[in-house]
Amino acid sequence: MSTATTLLLIVLVSAASLVRSQTTTRGASGPNPQRTSSERSENMKINIRVGGKVLTGNLSDNATARDFASVLPLKVSMNDLFGREKYGDLPKGLSEHGPRKTRYEVGDIAYWSPDHQFGVYYRQDGQSIPSPGIIPIAKIDAVADVFNVLGSVKEVTIELAK
Repeated sequence: MSTATTLLLIVLVSAASLVRSQTTTRGASGPNPQRTSSERSENMKINIRVGGKVLTGNLSDNATARDFASVLPLKVSMNDLFGREKYGDLPKGLSEHGPRKTRYEVGDIAYWSPDHQFGVYYRQDGQSIPSPGIIPIAKIDAVADVFNVLGSVKEVTIELAK
């Protein structure tokens, strides 16, 4: 093997090692988009104003909840469904990349994707949610009694807590 060929081989091996080293370093110290996204939604709070009262809730850690946060502040009239939840229309469909479930708890705020609506569950009736299920958006910190009234709730404002 000639000196020129040996020198060329050494340069190529060195260059390959350098590129591999930079890629590993960049990956280790650069931001992780999924982690940054999760950290943003973790501990994110919302305020829900109903009839002069303010409830606080924590957003769920999923794409649907982050999408919900993007439409806030939201002013909506909410209708009653089955004496267990108040639901309202959203200005757009939300991401469906959140976990679906067929059970709810009092205080849950969830997305119903077929009609682009969200619901606030204020009373447990033991019934399950029909297919395709609901996607959690948030959980209200306190009792959701302000929604436990006959008929619609006219002026509901939901916004990110400051």
